[in-house]
Amino acid sequence: MTGEQTLYRTTGGTHAAAVFDREGRLLVLREDVGRHNALDKAIGHCLLEGVATEDKVIVTSGRASGELVLKPVAAGVPVLAAMSAPTALAVTWAEQYRLTLIAFLKPRRANIYAGSHRLTGPLGASTERHE
Repeated sequence: MTGEQTLYRTTGGTHAAAVFDREGRLLVLREDVGRHNALDKAIGHCLLEGVATEDKVIVTSGRASGELVLKPVAAGVPVLAAMSAPTALAVTWAEQYRLTLIAFLKPRRANIYAGSHRLTGPLGASTERHE
């Protein structure tokens, strides 16, 4: 995802939201100064282009706030991963709406805050569960 962020490379001041399929292929990447706008653009692309969302993963470059969690829920996306921290409200709403919430996403490391039942395969020793 980071390699595709052309605006970020130019400005150093944008957020990104990306939609991936189950095999980890990048389908959509959108950037904006606002993290909410970047996410709206990525989800909007899927909705406008008829991209099914029920088996996708969204990754966002910022933190996961409560409001950010509601957007994938409304679009039917089951998994949200954030590169930064989740808020307490984000975790509460992810649990309530059965969204898989992953945060502090790094190569080969992540924290799972809700919905680990969707994750299959070895999670790795450096993955922490906070459910």
